[in-house]
Amino acid sequence: MTDQPDSTIATPTLEDWQHWTLVMGRAQQMLMETWADGLTKSDALLAKPAAADPMALLTAGAEAWSKGLEAWGQMLGGIAKAGETKDRRFASAEWSDNPLFDTIRQSYLAISDQLLGGVDKVEGLDEAARGKLKFATKSFVDAMSPSNFALTNPEVMKRTIETRGDNLLSGLHNMLSDIKAGQLTQTKPGAFEVGRNLATTPGKVIYETRLFQLIHYAPTTPDVLATPLVVFPPWINRFYILDLTPEKSFVRWCVDQGVSLFMVSWKSADASLADVMLDDYVAAQIEAVDVIRDQLGVPAVHTIGYCVAGTTLAATLALLAARGQADKVASATFFTAQVDFEKAGDLTLFLGDEVMEMLGKLTTETGTLDGRYMAATFNLLRGRDLIWNYVVNNYLLGQEPAPFDLLHWNSDTTNLPAGWHRDYLETMYRQKLLATAGAIIVDGTPIDLKKIKTPAYIQAGREDHIAPPESVWRLMDHLAGPKRFVLAGSGHIAGVVNPPPAGKYQYWTNDGEAKSLDQFVAGASEHKGSWWPDWIEWLRGRAPKTVAVDGARVPGAGKHTAIEDAPGRYVKSR
Repeated sequence: MTDQPDSTIATPTLEDWQHWTLVMGRAQQMLMETWADGLTKSDALLAKPAAADPMALLTAGAEAWSKGLEAWGQMLGGIAKAGETKDRRFASAEWSDNPLFDTIRQSYLAISDQLLGGVDKVEGLDEAARGKLKFATKSFVDAMSPSNFALTNPEVMKRTIETRGDNLLSGLHNMLSDIKAGQLTQTKPGAFEVGRNLATTPGKVIYETRLFQLIHYAPTTPDVLATPLVVFPPWINRFYILDLTPEKSFVRWCVDQGVSLFMVSWKSADASLADVMLDDYVAAQIEAVDVIRDQLGVPAVHTIGYCVAGTTLAATLALLAARGQADKVASATFFTAQVDFEKAGDLTLFLGDEVMEMLGKLTTETGTLDGRYMAATFNLLRGRDLIWNYVVNNYLLGQEPAPFDLLHWNSDTTNLPAGWHRDYLETMYRQKLLATAGAIIVDGTPIDLKKIKTPAYIQAGREDHIAPPESVWRLMDHLAGPKRFVLAGSGHIAGVVNPPPAGKYQYWTNDGEAKSLDQFVAGASEHKGSWWPDWIEWLRGRAPKTVAVDGARVPGAGKHTAIEDAPGRYVKSR
């Protein structure tokens, strides 16, 4: 019997060959144009150390998976069990409907479990070395996911057939645009704009220095708390993480609760701020407090310090205590802030001598650190969600990312004074000096955190990868005044920005005398939803008196008149 050709396989037509030749030719043209443009601007792609070639990764990864994945899966075993794991990277039906891709998926998950589990079994490693190995292994496992490579991702293959390769051209365009910008696109371009649909809570800038602007928000209630509140956001980010869209805005919510609210907006560093150090940020916080006290004629203000600004706030409170001026601050709230960096988490993996040396080289000419380097570091901590998810969506599927206000903020980077950035990493993270009495001198005064008796509300995120709850808890050990600790569901951002109407997550409280985070958790009560109502009740309890909204309580009506409308110029400066 003579073999007959399979009639179900369509022979490519001349038109098909021409189309795919055009696709490959257009891809080559895009690469050449980008390369030429880079040479013209003396900024060739190969000169950017942070810009790895995703196309090379695609080719190498696909070859590795196609040659060896099935054998590895059979040797390691556990495939069936791993296949039951829920993983949104493989949520599409194509991963389970096709036996080949189902095997690839299950094999990968089994191998991942084996590799990650093996790290804990390696003998002879200290905690630091094991942490580095665990992070490196997880990064490798995430990078080598079959979902990240065109030849082993059925969604990409299906999309390529449906669009006849247009998705790959669109993805290549997206990739080259990101390389040129030096940053991965995480949200739809143009969807958000500060002052248009972000940071829109009404207010006035009433004061400014070379380092910060001070915003006074317009009250929405007839009466407000007599003791005002000033928020110090992280100086490594834009302040509007706390004033996103109106339904997510902590700022708007506070104003609606009858809080007389002020916000510091830090300026993105340029050459004029290259000399700024810890003393300057502490002085700025004290200056903001004094301006508000003078503007409203009040003896004290409430304060909030978020992340690194919370670390600086602790230094500020310690300095005020040493000078006998602690009564300027009625209370201090710490959002995911650290003062003792003994258990500072995965960020410590980026603090080796080679990293510190590289930071020095990167900032020699300008005296500032490009905020994109910081953004890349934080993205690496959650590479699966903040890097590879967008490699697949933007580069392989050739799609635009969905509009997401939080990720717009995440990509809106802030430059840092280089000397202060390196000094912060050295003194806080590497030497852990802030936790040692007298080891840090601010404006000529040795400071001691244990002298701080200001009432404190300390919030931590259960899944926080930047400021782990074990590290945030150490504030409980170092502060001497009355303290309330709250553990919120989710992480560094979503754990903080959790408006009550959303009904998301939960938080835990413990009114007992817990001596450690483990004891706190063991005796904690869980509460559904946002912790914001718990905090505002605590804040009102510190100083419940209210006053009518008139005079200087109206933004710009006091001694310091309005300079411009909120959100001001500094938040938009690059």
